[in-house]
Amino acid sequence: MKLVTAIIKPFKLDDVREALSELSVQGMTVTEVKGFGRQKGHTELYRGAEYVVDFLPKIKLEVAIADEHLETVIEAIINAANTGKVGDGKIFVTGLDDVVRIRTGEVGSEAV
Repeated sequence: MKLVTAIIKPFKLDDVREALSELSVQGMTVTEVKGFGRQKGHTELYRGAEYVVDFLPKIKLEVAIADEHLETVIEAIINAANTGKVGDGKIFVTGLDDVVRIRTGEVGSEAV
């Protein structure tokens, strides 16, 4: 099993969720986060004063999936989150040793 963590632009969340729903991905965790990469923030003007926004709003999406679905899930996220501009985000894949569903005690891929 794998844990796919995607950092995407906030306005792309619905597109990514729909793309994953079409692949029958049943659950995901979504967190509002802030950060920066190559964008390094930007300068904004507020009431006549300039200030630097170092951390940009992003969405962190986490999905636990079976190994055989990894490539299709990554492809779906890339296609749905891509704008072609700097700051589209990143996808991180990590291994999951085990998963346990608290309510039923199911273990492994049945718990996902």
